[in-house]
Formats: sequence, structure tokens, C-alpha cells
Amino acid sequence: MHPKIGLVLGGGGAKGAATIGALKVIEQSGVKIDYISGTSIGAVIGGMYAAGFSLDEIEKYLFPLEQVDALDINHIESEIRRQLRNRSCEYIQNTRIPFRCVAVDIDEMEEVVLKEGKLWKAIIASMSIPVVYPFVSWGNRALNDGGLLNNLPVDVVKAMGADIVIAIDLQQNADDGLQIPSLGLGGMFDTLADWSVTRPDKKKYNINVKAANIYIHPNLSGYNAASFGRANCREMKKRGENEARKHWDKLIRLKKS
Repeated sequence: MHPKIGLVLGGGGAKGAATIGALKVIEQSGVKIDYISGTSIGAVIGGMYAAGFSLDEIEKYLFPLEQVDALDINHIESEIRRQLRNRSCEYIQNTRIPFRCVAVDIDEMEEVVLKEGKLWKAIIASMSIPVVYPFVSWGNRALNDGGLLNNLPVDVVKAMGADIVIAIDLQQNADDGLQIPSLGLGGMFDTLADWSVTRPDKKKYNINVKAANIYIHPNLSGYNAASFGRANCREMKKRGENEARKHWDKLIRLKKS
């Protein structure tokens, strides 16, 4: 029996361009992906990839975005819905590659792994940065960006059945991650202010980094989650590709296993 390969795509906004570059190298190696988990931009790319979109198609959608476009959640939502509908893949359980994404119940500050239901809605929930985007209603829960608690969901893909994990991490260190403004307005904002101080995501992040078998971690210094635009994305894509090529021998061995 061949080992089951899990692909984990971390969050990082515009830095997701590096994920495209790394995935192109993984494709070139011939490694077959059996499961995918993702958070935030990793959920966007992972969900579309799992649904059968090519990397070129995903790149064509992401690269033209400018910062102002990335702030227009209505445009992003309608475009993702349209593309998934055209691909006849409206539900998580209908993806070609089994897929899970991570969101957070903002009221309970609890991680939620989305494994069934509307795929577009799960993707939007996973990428809905608090304050920047509104929460997504999911049953009786209010869901926001999964990066609040699990920005590199290696544990999620392992729970799906992966024996070996390839992780693409856009977070530059354990202190990096979501930047949540502290507005002092009470309620949810107090919860987010507490998160900014205590950073409950750090422990799981560190565990997940160590649990990945092939850990692809591009150096994206000089860029952040808002660094959209064609020129920025081209450079980050190249960095992702270059970093993944450092793992070429491991990928080839994995293909042969």
C-alpha cells in the first residue's frame, strides 16, 4: 500500500502567491495528493485546487487582485461562488480531492473544522479576518479566519488519514500571523485584544510545523498579507517555487514510495 499524502496550505493573504509557486514544483515532481487542508488564503487555494481548478486558473484569479479588490468581500464571495458553480462543485463533500478548512467561532474562540456544506461559504469563513471582513453565519456559529487558532492545519490533514504531510507555510515565525487592530470597543474587540496579547495559536503552530514531513517555508521578508498586485505576486511566486525546489529529492522519493 502506498502512503497517503496530505497537503497543508497555511494562511497569509497575498503571500499565497508563494503557495502557487511551491505547488507547481510539487506537481512537476509527480507526487499524488490524497488530502488537502487549508486556512485563510490556504483555504481559497486549497478549496479551488481540490475542486479541480488548475494552478494556472487559480493564479489568473489571484494575481490581478489589488489591495482595494481584496477588501471587497462581496466581490470575492460572488466570484468564488460563480467559479465553483461553473465547475459543478458547490459542496465540500463534492471536491475531487478530500478537503477540510479551518475557521474560528469568534464568540467561543473555538476552532471549527469545516468538512461538509457549501464550499464557497467555508472558504469565505476561513478567510474572514475579524474587523476587516464580517463573520460568516454557520448554523448557530459566527465564524472568522481560522488563522486565529490554526494557521497551518497539519493536525487536520493527519486526522483525515494522511500518513505523510507536505506543508506550505507562509507565516514567517511564531510571532507572525494575523494583525488584529485593538479598538477598545468591548465585546468581540476585547476578545481580539486578548488574542493579540496571549496568542493562543502559537503552541499549535509550533507543533504543526514539527509534524510536517516536508516543510516548505519560503522567505517572504518584505511582503505581508496585503502585498497584492502583479509584481509582488510574481516575486512571491518565484520565492515559493525556489523554496520548494530545495525539497525536490524528498518529493521524488515520496513519489516512488
